[in-house]
Amino acid sequence: MPINASYQAIWNVVSSIPRGRVASYGQVARLAGLPGRARLVGTALGEAPSRQLPWHRVINAQGRIALPPNSPGFREQRKRLREEGVMVVKGRVDLRQYGWKTGSDSPLLD
Repeated sequence: MPINASYQAIWNVVSSIPRGRVASYGQVARLAGLPGRARLVGTALGEAPSRQLPWHRVINAQGRIALPPNSPGFREQRKRLREEGVMVVKGRVDLRQYGWKTGSDSPLLD
């Protein structure tokens, strides 16, 4: 899949994550048809043309915000998640409670 098509597939999945839910980078990659390309998800989010994309709903497989603690991006992601009712404790989200479940896909399988 060409890079632009890959990015678009990733952005489409991220746009589908419901408010108050989170997905891991690996889960987004799988749902975009790019299994094993979790790092590409991070790159695609950084290149997203729209600030409307709910990038803050993507976290790592351990349920942690992947940005450096107390960086401006970390604080912004934590703020946005909390505004949606997602509890963030010490940079971590409980995937069992807030993970986006899509059919047989589970954020706990990353």
